[in-house]
Amino acid sequence: MATDHPVVVDPPAEDGSRRVRSDGQVLGRAYSVKDVVAFLQEAGLQGWDEMDVVRSSLIKWQGGGPDTWTV
Repeated sequence: MATDHPVVVDPPAEDGSRRVRSDGQVLGRAYSVKDVVAFLQEAGLQGWDEMDVVRSSLIKWQGGGPDTWTV
């Protein structure tokens, strides 16, 4: 992929969701790390779990890490 972080998790919105993008394409709005896992599994990373998402250098967390879901 063209970037250092092919998956970007945007900062939390007022409703507690975070937009998840890969290569500029919106995968969906996550309300937890489990949702991020589901989006990545749907995108072809079936073997990924919550720890993979939390630890991966392929994911750029903007506005807070995987434990930040409120504004």
